[in-house]
Amino acid sequence: QVQLVESGGGLVQPGGSLRLSCAASGSFFRIYTMDWYRQAPGKQRELVASITSDGNALFADSVKGRFTIFKNNAKNTVSLQMNSLKPEDTAVYYCHARIMGLDYWGQGTQVTVSS
Repeated sequence: QVQLVESGGGLVQPGGSLRLSCAASGSFFRIYTMDWYRQAPGKQRELVASITSDGNALFADSVKGRFTIFKNNAKNTVSLQMNSLKPEDTAVYYCHARIMGLDYWGQGTQVTVSS
């Protein structure tokens, strides 16, 4: 059984910063790629950022230059540093990992950007 547990969401003013963290636990050998997705009300879930064990990262165009993703392979954690937050970043953020052919999701953490 694999679990992904997120933390770090909350309310922040426009222009502010938040850091999300996700820890994976359970029985597995290695997680090659971990990702962050988000889903805003009335919208489809979208990929925000992804990082491999080699450190190769990709970002959605809407967050490039503002968000950074980090992965600790030894601890099986992934973090998302979000800077210069905008109201349109408001969403539930989900951690995701594909392990041994199966998709695992965290419970989601709410990020609200509002003055």
